[in-house]
Amino acid sequence: MADNKFAAYICSGCGIGDVLNVGALEKIAQKEGKMAMVKSHPFLCNAEGVQMIRDDVANEGVTHLCIAACSRRAKAEAFSFPTAAVARANLREGVIWVVAEGSDHDEIRQEMAEDYVRMGCAEVKKMIVPGGNVKESSSKRILVVGGGISGMTAALAAADAGYEVVIVEKSAALGGFARNLLKRVPFSGPYAEPQATGVEEMAARIGAHPRIKVHLNSTVAKTAGAPGRFQISVAQESGAVTEETVGAVVQATGFTTYDIARLPELGGGQANVVDQAGLEAMAKQANGGAIKRADGKEVKSVVFVQCAGQRDTTGTHLAYCSGHCCATSIKQAMYFKDQNPDIDTVVMYQDLRVPGMGEDFYRSAQQKGVIFTKGKAGKVSGGDNCKVEFRDLILDEDTAADADLVVLATGQVPNAGVDLDVWTEINTKAEGGDEAAKQQRRDLEATSVLKLAYRQGPDMPQFKYGFADSHFICFPYETRRTGIYATGPVRRPMDMLQAQEDATGAALKAIQAVENAQQGRAAHPRAWDLSFPKARLEGCTQCKRCTVECPFGAIDEDEKRFPLFNEERCRRCGTCMGACPVRVISFENYSCDTVGSQIKAVNVPDEFEEKPRILILACENDAYPALDMAGIQRITYSAFVRAIPVRCLGSVNTIWITDALNSGYDGVMMMGCKKGDDYQCHFVKGSEMAHYRMSKIGDTLKQLGLEPERVQTQEVAITDNARVARLINEYVEQINEIGPSPMKGFG
Repeated sequence: MADNKFAAYICSGCGIGDVLNVGALEKIAQKEGKMAMVKSHPFLCNAEGVQMIRDDVANEGVTHLCIAACSRRAKAEAFSFPTAAVARANLREGVIWVVAEGSDHDEIRQEMAEDYVRMGCAEVKKMIVPGGNVKESSSKRILVVGGGISGMTAALAAADAGYEVVIVEKSAALGGFARNLLKRVPFSGPYAEPQATGVEEMAARIGAHPRIKVHLNSTVAKTAGAPGRFQISVAQESGAVTEETVGAVVQATGFTTYDIARLPELGGGQANVVDQAGLEAMAKQANGGAIKRADGKEVKSVVFVQCAGQRDTTGTHLAYCSGHCCATSIKQAMYFKDQNPDIDTVVMYQDLRVPGMGEDFYRSAQQKGVIFTKGKAGKVSGGDNCKVEFRDLILDEDTAADADLVVLATGQVPNAGVDLDVWTEINTKAEGGDEAAKQQRRDLEATSVLKLAYRQGPDMPQFKYGFADSHFICFPYETRRTGIYATGPVRRPMDMLQAQEDATGAALKAIQAVENAQQGRAAHPRAWDLSFPKARLEGCTQCKRCTVECPFGAIDEDEKRFPLFNEERCRRCGTCMGACPVRVISFENYSCDTVGSQIKAVNVPDEFEEKPRILILACENDAYPALDMAGIQRITYSAFVRAIPVRCLGSVNTIWITDALNSGYDGVMMMGCKKGDDYQCHFVKGSEMAHYRMSKIGDTLKQLGLEPERVQTQEVAITDNARVARLINEYVEQINEIGPSPMKGFG
């Protein structure tokens, strides 16, 4: 601490100096903030202002900076000083742009600015400059699990970019599901005819590529470690096990088709009723000739039934659309028309979904004589003469169609591995000694794809409907296992072209992961963050809340049952810090102290001044940007609030709430991302965990003799700039109705 030198720099530009007493702010920083050096500048972010700070860091020994200017989300590059800890006091978006204009607001505006200066100075004094942890031995190889179209595309993309790739494929040849196709839906102009799959050419490229190693007839037996140092055991069919060290993993394990036997009402399991995969096998066997049924009879009429067991609202079958089926049925209908134009070919659909250039493909099929009927099949009878009973949705009447063959467009079911919700339940029972559960656990382990040696389970957590997906807006390609990326139909339903695009993106994410791991940097969303959590183990109670609540499986347990942090897996969200009841987990630049000191630094007026103080803990990903945008649009809100950005609402430790209330704050409002199935939390479960924890804080409020309304949690989207101001103003009115906190004067 003796070697640290603290300095505050106050900008008077962007109108700050016009409405605030900058001289008074300097005195606050010097006297109350205990800053050794305090300077103001009319344009702090320009070359001259930034150089002034750089000179002080280089020549004056300044190690910790409080920059009182614009939001921390603005001018981040200009105010980046790698060798110094930097705290930002938001005077522009957070004060002068949100407090109403006029001399009657001068006093509360100045008080708000002074508090933010106090908070910035208090924060920086508790910060340590993150040193990072460069890994000299970090691996940059990439493992691709699955050798289908997605896997081959990802492997070629990474290898062509200069990275070594290892492919593990369970079958005897590359190609996956696409290897069984006669042709594929067109992916280039004129989008009128089915095209060659290109599987053989891709497999040949991989076989000849100097940076790609392929394990056929192999599966992953174990995945241990973390990004940059994954230890992969590859089990071959012969029984031999090969060890591979990789830096990142791409899971491209594809899909299986929905079991047609589960659709007896649509003829599933009956003769001459097949799914699209079954027809593809028949067409490939015919190889351009007449397509024949299993009994050898040449097909003269065929009906394609779309959405078979898909878009189901009863909960019996698949609730989603698989995306590719409409175009696939058009392609397969062309198999018949191209072989014999006289074959009666009908595609029965509820909604035909062929976006983009798929419209040209659809028109081409119409020109060849394929009949498209808008209808919903109610019953399909197989046998020698198949019959499809359906509701004509145009004429609004029941009718039927006869055919030699019926093709059901069944959906994609992801090969994502073990459902971790099921795993957790069974594993808990097994650890309790339940012998039946132990056998169930062994059975689940056998179905695992990645065999992760993670405390939270052997595969990636699944999103909706069993897909290993993540939120498509906040973090496409990301999964809840850092450095492991899902691609293709295992991530979400898609066609071949989408799968290839998806795989290229996953390869780029894997490359990003291995580079970040070597530099000791965080990945998305706190990209390049060099901090990582540390635990003061002598204070740890081994409650395991951090290991259980970490959304990314970054924390295991050592042989003494203490938390074991895997730095490279960590996303730096701080959920573990918020979970810890004894506050022994912290980051160098973000801790219970950095936030707690800001809370305590605020000057809380006594109740006679009638100036309530309300703490806002705002998620830095959505809520805090919404507050900033409210300022940018000059949407005013109460000057009685003091906002502190937090990495995630999941990082909020209840001690901050207690400290604020004990210090005389009249209320605490937490603003986080939307939770639930359609969550928007950048760290997946953070907002949900915060809501759960805050539901338990009522007892604490009761002990303090406080009303439960004094603590609120709000879900805020990044676009809620107008709503966030309204929420604040309504909350301030509510606090005024409740009255001042009885804790004032006791903090």
